[in-house]
Parts: sequence; C-alpha cells; structure tokens
Amino acid sequence: MSRRKKHHNTHHEEHMDESWLIPYADILTLLLALFIVLFATAQVDQKKFDQMAYAFNTAFSGSPSLFDKNQAITSEMEAAVPNQNMESSQDQLRETVQLAELKKQIDRYIQENKLTGDLNTILTEDGLMIRIKDSALFTSGNANLRSESLRMGEEIGKVLVPLSQKIVISGHTDNIPINTAEFPSNWELSSKRAINFMKFILASEKKLQPERFSAIGYGEYRPLQPNDTIDGRSKNRRVEVLIMRNYKK
Repeated sequence: MSRRKKHHNTHHEEHMDESWLIPYADILTLLLALFIVLFATAQVDQKKFDQMAYAFNTAFSGSPSLFDKNQAITSEMEAAVPNQNMESSQDQLRETVQLAELKKQIDRYIQENKLTGDLNTILTEDGLMIRIKDSALFTSGNANLRSESLRMGEEIGKVLVPLSQKIVISGHTDNIPINTAEFPSNWELSSKRAINFMKFILASEKKLQPERFSAIGYGEYRPLQPNDTIDGRSKNRRVEVLIMRNYKK
C-alpha cells in the first residue's frame, strides 16, 4: 500500500498544475512597467520621456491591455516621435556647430582689428549674439552711424549672407533721460539706432533677405549692469545683433 501511495505522489508532482506562472509573470511585467513609467515621469527632459514611452510601448506591444486607454496618442507617437526627435536633435547639433564656427570667425575679426573693447560675441540658448558698444557706432545722443563704424557694419553684413536664421537688431540705452526734438525719450533713440544699423547692413549686402530682419528699441529697460556707475551705464549703451536659432532645445 505504501508503495502505491508513493507512486501516486510522484505522478502528481510530474504533472503539477503550472497555470499560476502566467498571472505571476503578468504581475512581474506590470511591476516592471510601473517602475519604468515612474522613472520616465521623474525626468525633466520631455523628449527623453517621449522616447522612453515609445520604446516602452513598442516592447510591450504584444499586450494590448497596457495602453488601450491611450491608443490614439500611442499610434501618433509611434509614427512621429522617433524620427522627429532624431531629426530635431541632428538639426540642433548642426546649427550649434554652425553658430560656434561663426562665433570663432567674428572673434578672429575682433582680435585682428583690436576691437575687444567695442565688440564681443556670446552663444546663448536663443542664438548667437553680437554685442556692439554704442560709441563704436554713434556719437552721444545721436542715431547716425559714424563713418568709422561703416566697415564694421559691412563685415557683419558679410557673415550674415549665408545664414538662414532670422536676425533681430536691438538698441539699448542707459537710464539717463533724453529729451530732444528728434528723440523725446530713450525709446526713440534706441529704436532709431537699431533701425539705422539694420538698414545699413541690408544696404551693404544686396544678397541679404530683408524679410529675415527686424529691429527693436528697448530703451533703458534691459540693462546688462546697474546704471548707478559710469562703467555700468557705458556697458548698457549698446546695439545687439541676434542670430536666432531655427532649432531651439
């Protein structure tokens, strides 16, 4: 009797019901999904989140229950996110390299012509900024370009020719009030200076496309330094040429 009983137990072990493994595997899969989603949503970079969501959805595409509620969003993401993100990143990289090379070119011109006190460049998230001290372009309280500044304007015009980006030229003053018949306030002075410099650049290079250019006057309201010192006010009086990025991060 005991021998038959032992044989019965062995047969039972060999044919044990393993159906419990299926829900167990599903639980592990859902836990993994939960941790991946929590990790993705904790990231600040939206593009990384989109890529993670796309990759995650693709990996689990065999389980229709996972993303049923967001099927429309997922389908659109599957079609657009990977290629768009990849192309956008490549475009951003190419543009950054282009602007960095342009910065080097202008910096060489500044060094060769000993213009470090009048001209400098800054690469920002918005684009490449060319910053020009007001005294390098205009006399005090005036918006007419000095004859000595014409060559500088011509050189800037040349480097802008091959570009496709939009160009914004802005005028800035210090906070010392001006009140003349031509310039009732710093608004008018800064605006006129920006417009005159833009018009000269366009006139110096016929290949430039005017529709890519705009001019604006900020008056005293975007200072670089506090206006409570002579040096600070001197740095605030400037004209800026911003080569705007086509592809922002």
